[in-house]
Amino acid sequence: MNDFAILQSTPLFQGLDAGALDGLLARLGAVRRSYLRGAVLVQAGQPNRSVGVVLSGAIEAARPAPDGTHLPITRMGPGGVFGDVLGGSSLTSPVTVTAHAACEVLLIPYDRLLRPDGSAAGQQVLQNLVRTISDKYFLLARRVDLLLLHSLRAKVAAYLISEADRAGQLTFRIPFTRAQLADYLNCDRSALSRELGRMQREGLLDTYRSSFKLLQPDALRKLSQ
Repeated sequence: MNDFAILQSTPLFQGLDAGALDGLLARLGAVRRSYLRGAVLVQAGQPNRSVGVVLSGAIEAARPAPDGTHLPITRMGPGGVFGDVLGGSSLTSPVTVTAHAACEVLLIPYDRLLRPDGSAAGQQVLQNLVRTISDKYFLLARRVDLLLLHSLRAKVAAYLISEADRAGQLTFRIPFTRAQLADYLNCDRSALSRELGRMQREGLLDTYRSSFKLLQPDALRKLSQ
């Protein structure tokens, strides 16, 4: 395994050295898989019994809507972990995970993660798994809070403030195209473009494609409340 640095950077394998991680992956039966752009890794409506770690490329998770469209949930590059929330469920997956770009992923049988072998590494990963599930629960709760906001302006402001906080600076890139951001915010793309245009003219922000610079973060925070 030549990707220990990527794996060790993930919340799932945090705290493990290369030697312990190598032995653990062998005992867990981890396998490496390659996918072309557009390939389906997890199909909505089908069971998923693996946890995946992106080693290269990018994946995207989206939830199918009744009208046939897809609501983007997240996009992940190297180090991204998927299936950690759903892999242990007896229910089918509510999301479809596809290769946004040609990618390689490491797949680990979920049931083996839940059966620690008594080693310190196995115990550590089980603790990490519980932590990552908890963290994603709170991320989902924040997404719900965003969608509950009544105005599009409030949704845009709340989303951009959260992205700035995550980036640790007022200039950042978001992981969505304008169309994908409209889906994420559950709004019309044209309405989103008009709102961003108004906010830019009012001096609240600068934007170009997926890049943003927040000029009045305090004002945007008030708008998001």
